Amino acid sequence: MSLFDAAAFQAETGVSRETLDRLAAYEATLRKWQPKINLVGPSTLPDAWRRHFLDSAQLYPLLPEGARVLVDLGSGAGFPGLVLAIMGVPEVHLVESDSRKCAFLREAARVAGAPVTVHNKRIEAVPPIAADVVTARALAPLNDLLTWAYPFLHDRGAALFPKGQNVADELTDTTKYWKMRTERFDSRTDPTGTILRVSGIARA
Repeated sequence: MSLFDAAAFQAETGVSRETLDRLAAYEATLRKWQPKINLVGPSTLPDAWRRHFLDSAQLYPLLPEGARVLVDLGSGAGFPGLVLAIMGVPEVHLVESDSRKCAFLREAARVAGAPVTVHNKRIEAVPPIAADVVTARALAPLNDLLTWAYPFLHDRGAALFPKGQNVADELTDTTKYWKMRTERFDSRTDPTGTILRVSGIARA
């Protein structure tokens, strides 16, 4: 597989030069901190622009129209929440219980000039935020994600969850507990991956 670098990312997403520079500052901070804190899988770091940055950026066109407030659950190294903030979502809340990862998120946001709010708490301990969209990446099965996301979403809000090849099983399991509308989009970074857009969420 050929190297997928910042220029390839820009070609794929069409972001501006300024946005690319801010994402590059974030990427450099990630590389600097990675030896101290295991932020991403070490094997994924050489392909970070594809595996993490493009994997996050592909959610941007799928955001609900006019989305202003985004809550990212289990932010970890900031994917996808911090990428989406840099790309232009006006108000982004990053929820992460690990204080060392929160220190990284604050520094990465600072160098990238992204005005995010970092919540160093467990998801259940964060006061409800009326969000237009909730995101979470590689965090938990769909049923758990909806349990956590539900208190943060207003009536017209939607959730965006990148999922792997077991998405059909997760959906089958989840419909026992939740009513919802689901749309599926092919992942641009994982041939077996799907991005779920979930709206109209209510307890069954």
